[in-house]
Amino acid sequence: MAVRTVVTGGAGFIGSTLVDALVMRGDEVHVVDDLSSGRREQVHPGATLHVADIRDPLTGVFAEAQAEVVFHLAAQIDVRLSVADPAADARSNVLGTLNVLEAARANEAQVILASTGGAIYGECDGPAGEEAPRLPLSPYGTSKLAAEEYLATWNRLYGTRHVALRLGNVYGPRQDPHGEAGVVAIFLSRIRDGGEATIYGDGSQTRDYVFSRDVARAFVGAVGAEGGVFNVGTGEETSVVALWDACQAAAGKEGSAVNGPARLGELQRSCLDPRRAERTLHWRAEVPLSTGLRDTWEWIREE
Repeated sequence: MAVRTVVTGGAGFIGSTLVDALVMRGDEVHVVDDLSSGRREQVHPGATLHVADIRDPLTGVFAEAQAEVVFHLAAQIDVRLSVADPAADARSNVLGTLNVLEAARANEAQVILASTGGAIYGECDGPAGEEAPRLPLSPYGTSKLAAEEYLATWNRLYGTRHVALRLGNVYGPRQDPHGEAGVVAIFLSRIRDGGEATIYGDGSQTRDYVFSRDVARAFVGAVGAEGGVFNVGTGEETSVVALWDACQAAAGKEGSAVNGPARLGELQRSCLDPRRAERTLHWRAEVPLSTGLRDTWEWIREE
């Protein structure tokens, strides 16, 4: 059934993909984004954009939207910035989440939070389940874990049904290949431009790459759930070297890559066990890496 929704961070990479899916479902969609990294032109014309910061009071926007469900994707996501300025990271990811929770509570709306798997679990020896030890290695991971705990506290305190989705390494069209972007966008943009990609360390480090449209389906699938934490990944590990080869295959052309020094604190293995989401949300990743990379390449080469 169609619902009235708010998407914070809805002008960004994952957020705008989710907004597209919601509009196509027939939902009424309001986007809250300060446009510091999101792009106005990525917001579906069928959605209403409110240029606002989640660190400011949001009650008025949520009341105007008469929100029933709030998808909370707005966040500070730069790991290096979180180390350099953990207070700024916490203002966005902890205090910003509290603003969202309180504005949602005033409207009796369910909150579905975009959290992170790799940054919360830390080093993995295989696909990590939701009950695996939480050992974040950065203030960013800690702030997202704190946001999850606030959702769980609100569920106990107020009887709400808020959900946290721990995302794998999300990739797809609209991902920014500049700055601290995902490695897929960086690799494909280097191939497009004839530049040189850098593989840090020996390239054996692995990640769980999940396509953005699959992630959007997970958010939709969480609507009406009874609350809790769910991994959103494929359960499959791909090394950086294998990803570079797959990116070249998707582009249909060879690129140039060099090895750089291993980065301090980088995880060697990160992978999520998605079986709880399969059982409870009836969600599983459907897009193979090769297909998702081809779709991402088509978008990047036209940028």
